[in-house]
Amino acid sequence: MSRKFTILVDSTADLGKDMRDKYDIDYAAMNYVLDEKEYPASLDWESHSAKEFYDLMRGGKIMKTTQVPGPVYEAKFQECADRGEDVLYISCSSALSGSINMAKMVAEEFLEDHPDMKIICVDPLISSLGQGYIAIRASELRSEGKSIEEVAKYIEDNRLKVHQIGVVADLKFLKQSGRVTATSAFFGNIFDVKPILISDTKGQNLAVKKIKGFKNALIETAQDVKNEVIDPASQTLFISHADCPEDAEFWKNEITKYSPFKDCYISNIGPIVGASVGPGTIICYYLGDEVTL
Repeated sequence: MSRKFTILVDSTADLGKDMRDKYDIDYAAMNYVLDEKEYPASLDWESHSAKEFYDLMRGGKIMKTTQVPGPVYEAKFQECADRGEDVLYISCSSALSGSINMAKMVAEEFLEDHPDMKIICVDPLISSLGQGYIAIRASELRSEGKSIEEVAKYIEDNRLKVHQIGVVADLKFLKQSGRVTATSAFFGNIFDVKPILISDTKGQNLAVKKIKGFKNALIETAQDVKNEVIDPASQTLFISHADCPEDAEFWKNEITKYSPFKDCYISNIGPIVGASVGPGTIICYYLGDEVTL
């Protein structure tokens, strides 16, 4: 019989407590920095509410972020060791964060004192609810009795089938974060042009086209989902948003006009991803053929 294992994500997975509880998923907190003070990047918004966080950004505050600190990983690994469980860590995309490298370093040292334990770190090549979706699928496979190695291999074999489409409300936050490929060159300073972002084969956020007007972008990308999704009736549509719930609901209705998803989960974009993409951003995730860009 396979040894039990914990599924661990981090603050970029953007899974609310409801989903973390339902699928028994834990997370290691990154930090965000506001006015030179660090706060844990809680997915439950314990330091600032989502509205407070994004209103601060709207007011000109710059949010800086950190990866998961080494002692946080060590504490999580110790909790699992105390329960006699292994750890499957599903990180933020390695193209966007160095957290997986820190986790591997801490794990290597930790396992010297816990030789009977397994800690497997997997790069999902995506973040936000794409990362969260992969963690949910891992939980389902765990419930089916799959071993930690089998689940890790499944993720590596299928991670590029998770598609991302994102619509960004304001280019300045992307420019500040510097985490999007070729955005400035691609879009320049065209007024009211909204960049459409996907997650590419390297796990980077890639700007693939431009659409004038935010609502127009939501309407057009609903057609993109229709063209890319496989068997929507058998899967959940995941939507994350940066303090724009009405837009999320509008987009859900627009997408499901053409693609009849089984259900839809809507969540806030957490503090780490939100610090990069900025208020008003909205992203959706679903399954399709393997991403090739």
